[in-house]
Amino acid sequence: MSPIGNAAGTDTSQVPADLRKIGAHPDHWYPVAWSREVRRGKAFASSFAGEPIVVVRPQTGDLFALEDRCAHRQVPLSKGVVRDCRLHCCYHGWSYDASGRCVDVPYLGKEKLPNGVRSYPCCERDGVVLVWPGQSPAPPPPASLGAAADPRYKTRHFGQTVNCHYTFMHENLMDMNHQFLHRRTTGKVGPRYLGKRAGDGWMELDYSFRRPEEKAPFGETMIVGRFRSASSAPRDLMTIRTDYPHQTLRLWTSSELPVLHVWLGYTPVDAEQRKNRTFIVLSVRRPRIPGALEIVWPFLSKFTDRVFAEDREIVEMEQAAYDAQGGDWNQEVFPAIHELRSLLARKGIAMRDGAAGRHPGP
Repeated sequence: MSPIGNAAGTDTSQVPADLRKIGAHPDHWYPVAWSREVRRGKAFASSFAGEPIVVVRPQTGDLFALEDRCAHRQVPLSKGVVRDCRLHCCYHGWSYDASGRCVDVPYLGKEKLPNGVRSYPCCERDGVVLVWPGQSPAPPPPASLGAAADPRYKTRHFGQTVNCHYTFMHENLMDMNHQFLHRRTTGKVGPRYLGKRAGDGWMELDYSFRRPEEKAPFGETMIVGRFRSASSAPRDLMTIRTDYPHQTLRLWTSSELPVLHVWLGYTPVDAEQRKNRTFIVLSVRRPRIPGALEIVWPFLSKFTDRVFAEDREIVEMEQAAYDAQGGDWNQEVFPAIHELRSLLARKGIAMRDGAAGRHPGP
């Protein structure tokens, strides 16, 4: 049997031969940690496409991010000690400031200081730490992530490391035709594709959902059912957008604000980009009854965790099949996913020998 890139009759002129060899482009803001993970006076180890990054929150001042390798013996700086807005290597005590400059070697003095390490633009937004791993100058970071900063919403942060190429995550969310996968969690939901819009570096799809005359799962009812008004349209509207390199999902049950607003970031972990750390910022609009959402929040959290677990398991199966076959044998038939793949290929960066490669330091 030979690998088949696409189904017969599909325009493949803009579809890459193997999207799984396209790396995430570093010239974007990527989430690398939850704010709660980076404690005051501590360092936190993270990475982008195999490049180790340490995020530091000093006792006073803003957090900063450096290459997680001491310039001396290349040991992880994340194992070091944070003192006085500086990070001290655990091995010989070499000290680095927020710019990555080596400012002290205890046994040499300040007259013969070596070169330092690379620093990364770093910021916090809505409980998420983001870095700019690219070489080009960083633009201003996003003002907010989804609706997390809106007091009309209650937000939870969750996600895990997923053993798959980040493009599988984009495809999974964008293609709502996979609802059969969630039949035990969301019931017999029937998605209907309504259309798309696209531009340079982004595309979004609209879906409506039909449900047979059966009781909806409790978690879904908490998100959707409580907000449906008498004037609501007979079908729900869900808009899923890839705004490279991130995604959002919004759900309306009327012409008002979305009842659900989700922001998702996928940060490649290893150099081969066979793993990504998924960050999900999920915001649910508060109902008119004060405290009602807080009461049902544990049930809603369990419901969304289960949906994510099902998605995680299936995309890891896709990655395992890719690895076993030695290439992408997918026979995709949904035109919107072909367009998504083309977008991801255009905006990404080819990996050298299956890896993105190390970016040079300062």
